[in-house]
Amino acid sequence: MTVKEAIRAQAEDAQQMRGTDEIRDEAAHTSPEAPAATVAAGRAAQELGLRRSEFELAVHLGLIAVTAGPGGGRPRVPEREVARLREDPGFPNGLAERVRTVGTADGAALLGIAAARFTRLARAGCVSPVTFYLNRYRAVVWLYLADELASFAVREPELLAGRTPLGMRTMLEAGADRRARNWRTQRIERLLDRTGDPWARAAVEATALDPAHLAEVVEDPYERAYLARVRPEPVFGRPGSVAARETMGELMLADEPDEILWRRINLTLGLDHARGVRPAPHPGDDHEARTAPAPSSTQPHALSPAALSPTPRLAPPRPLPVVESATLPSPPAEHRPTGVRKPGRKRLLTRLGWGRRSDG
Repeated sequence: MTVKEAIRAQAEDAQQMRGTDEIRDEAAHTSPEAPAATVAAGRAAQELGLRRSEFELAVHLGLIAVTAGPGGGRPRVPEREVARLREDPGFPNGLAERVRTVGTADGAALLGIAAARFTRLARAGCVSPVTFYLNRYRAVVWLYLADELASFAVREPELLAGRTPLGMRTMLEAGADRRARNWRTQRIERLLDRTGDPWARAAVEATALDPAHLAEVVEDPYERAYLARVRPEPVFGRPGSVAARETMGELMLADEPDEILWRRINLTLGLDHARGVRPAPHPGDDHEARTAPAPSSTQPHALSPAALSPTPRLAPPRPLPVVESATLPSPPAEHRPTGVRKPGRKRLLTRLGWGRRSDG
């Protein structure tokens, strides 16, 4: 598929997506008297003409709604959802194209550029990987959505030819590589989209911090244990192989000072909100009175009025803009999101442990 064909397909998919999103929103707010009939994920993938990896990616992207299996078993797909997708005018190619992934070579061919230039664009954060796999040498091979590459070609055509801007060259010469960071950010955002429970949302933010940073932000060990217990995972869990799980565990951790700081800030703000909704359970507590189960990430759920209020969050630092400057932007000193409560007895940076780290 050429860039022009991809752009034309993208426009058609966007129009179809608006219609299907309206149907999904209507279904999410419908409370049928009897449980909806469901099918196993494997059968749903077969009926939708998708390989299993494509099906799992479609669920991860929110293109296919699933529901938890009986007793917390493997996810299942409502028959109504399968019927809706099969009735789409673009079926079966439309859905498969929206989850089509490409590596560096195919991505470069799609954009009509050299593979080396594609790699530089990816390292600079211009395009973001959606998933990865390990090759025979256990090296990470990033994969990108073909749809997103087509969008990038429309949005930034000047980056596909000509001299690389100075800001980007400076980044790359300094060894910058934003691929893992961008993958991490998108993964966190998609997990946050699946839950409104404040403790589960804080747990998602906590996944980007290593144990040392986490212990500095969340000093109460019972709160850390609770975050681990309510942490949402992708619908189909982590990769099956030990090597892939270990690699994912490493890639999930923020590894640059500015990203670590922003993750710590978001976790601190999320914890403030979660504690205001309900405290974490401690030994001897009446669990039924003090806690509520985290809502399922795979099906519609009702939340208390307190939980429906948005969790305060600050956006992570944006990648270095592609301009003739290599100066990193600084966040406004006095910026505070709307609705964020002032910290209690301690100032925010003190609670983040930032003062202790700067002293060392």
